[in-house]
Amino acid sequence: QVQLVESGGGLVQEGGSLRLSCVASGIIPSGNGAGWFRQTPGKQREWIASVTSRGSTTYSDSVKGRFTASRDNAKNTIYLQMTGLLPDDTAVYYCRTWGDFDAWGQGTQVTVSS
Repeated sequence: QVQLVESGGGLVQEGGSLRLSCVASGIIPSGNGAGWFRQTPGKQREWIASVTSRGSTTYSDSVKGRFTASRDNAKNTIYLQMTGLLPDDTAVYYCRTWGDFDAWGQGTQVTVSS
């Protein structure tokens, strides 16, 4: 079973940047979708970005223009470059792949201070 492991979270000041990585323990099929979600206490997990194996991306309105999702198929890795971070971006961030199989990462905490 393929597992996903995120890294790159941490504490950053408002306006700062972070890059999250999500490494798969096996091959992510080209037909699998991939993306990022986030969750804050007491709220449902929120989808924020998707990226196809060809690099096509879609974003939620809350992050569009500030976050960039990408995917390195050779490394079976998914990235989320986050810029212009705001306190409202504070959350646990999860990567996910879906299609032939569905897998979630364990989450990485991002905290943005004002």
